[in-house]
Amino acid sequence: MNVKQLALGAVAAAVLASPLTAEKVFAAGEQFVPVTLYRTGPYANTGEPLMGGYMDYMRMINARDGGVNGVKLVYEECETGYKPDRMVECYQRLKNQGETGAGMFNPLGTGLTYAVIEDATKDKIPVITIGYGRTDATDGSVWKYVFPLITNYWSQNTAKIKFIGQREGGMENLKGKKIAYVIHDSAYGKETQPVIAEQAKKYGFEVKTFPVAHPGLDQKAVWLQIARQYKPDWVILRGWGVMNQTSIKEAARVGFPRDKIVGVWWSGSEQDTVPAGAAAEGYISANFHGPGTDYPVIQDVLKYVQDAGKGTVDKSEVGTIMYNRGVVYGIVNIEAIRVAQGKFGNKPLTGEQIQWGFEHLDFTPERIAELGATGLVPPFKTSCFDHEGQAPVKFQQWQDGKWVAITDWIETDQAMVRPMVEASAKKYAAEKGITPRNCATEN
Repeated sequence: MNVKQLALGAVAAAVLASPLTAEKVFAAGEQFVPVTLYRTGPYANTGEPLMGGYMDYMRMINARDGGVNGVKLVYEECETGYKPDRMVECYQRLKNQGETGAGMFNPLGTGLTYAVIEDATKDKIPVITIGYGRTDATDGSVWKYVFPLITNYWSQNTAKIKFIGQREGGMENLKGKKIAYVIHDSAYGKETQPVIAEQAKKYGFEVKTFPVAHPGLDQKAVWLQIARQYKPDWVILRGWGVMNQTSIKEAARVGFPRDKIVGVWWSGSEQDTVPAGAAAEGYISANFHGPGTDYPVIQDVLKYVQDAGKGTVDKSEVGTIMYNRGVVYGIVNIEAIRVAQGKFGNKPLTGEQIQWGFEHLDFTPERIAELGATGLVPPFKTSCFDHEGQAPVKFQQWQDGKWVAITDWIETDQAMVRPMVEASAKKYAAEKGITPRNCATEN
C-alpha cells in the first residue's frame, strides 16, 4: 500500500513503522477526514485531480476560515489503486484515526464502495458516494450510513432520456427510437440497467446493451456492430477511464455522430475528450456540477491554496471537470460537518454524529450562494427518507477544446425512480434481516 500522509493542522506525534503500518496521531481538537484515492492504476488520471480538488478545498477552509467553526480539518491519504481489497485495507487503517475517528469515507468507486459498506455501517461511519455507488442506498430507512448524494445513477439516467427527448422534439417522439447502451462490464456499468428498461417500456424506445470488458481498449467489433448492424438513433455511454476516449475515437472511425452520444458524468471529463482529439468535437455528457473557474469558491481555492503554493495538484487542473468535482465533494462533506456541529457543538465529531449532518443537508440557492458555489452545485435537500437529495442534472458538450454547458438544470423522474429505490431497498433489507428505521419519528 502506498500511503502518503498529509496533515493540515498540528500533529502531536507520528509513529512510522513501515509503509504498510504507518500510523499518525493527530492533535486533540482536530476533525479527521480520511482521503482514499488512486494516484496509481488504470484510473489514476481521474482519481488524482478529483481528490486534489477535495483536499485543496479543505486546505482553503483551514487557511481562509481557520477550519470549520474553529475546528481544523486534518486528513491522511491512502492509495487504493482502485482495487477493492486495498480499499478495505485503507478503511481499516484510517477508521480510528484522529480524536474521534474517521468522520466519513469517500471511496471514489462503486466497486470500492461495495467492499466497505457493511463494515462502515457496523462502525457507524458514513460512506459518501457522490455521483456513484449503490442507487437503492438512497432509501435511508434501510441504508442509514450510505449516501449516494446529489443525484444517483438511476435519477441521472432519467434526466438523460429527458434530454434525448428534448433533442427529438418531445418525449412522445422517443417511441420507436433505438438506443445503444455501451457500458463498462462491471457493477458500475450495470447499475442502471433496471431503470433504462423501465424507461424503454414507458416511452416505447428500444435499448440494446453493449458491454465492454475492462479496460476497454479493444472496441472495434462493438462499434462496427453498432454502426453497421444495430444503427441506433442515440448511444448512451457508461464508461470509465481509457474506455471513454476509446469509445469516442471508435465512434468517429465508424462515422457515428458524436453529438448523438450522451455519456454518464464519469465519461465527461477532459481526461476523456482531450486524448480523443478532433474525434471528441460535439460529444455530450451529463454532469451534476459546473465547469470552469468562474465561481467565488474556486477563486478562493486559487487565492488561499494554489497561489500560495500549497496545492495538492498542478494549478492547471483547477476548473477542469474532475478538479471541480473534488471541490464539490469538499463543499458537501464539510457542510455536513458544519450542520452536525449545529446539533452536537463546535468540536471534532464522530462518524455517527456527522451522519446526522449528512441527513440534514439543505443546499438552498441562498446557502449555495453563501458558499460561493452558485452554478457549481445544484440545489438539493436530504433527510432520513432521502439520502440522495433529488438534484437536477446539466448537460455539457465538448466544443473547441472545452466543456460548455448546453442546458439548464433538468429535473429527474422521481415518480419512476423512488418506487424502484424503495422496492430494491426493501428486498435488500429482507435478505439481510434489516429492520428499516421509521423515518417519520426521526429528526
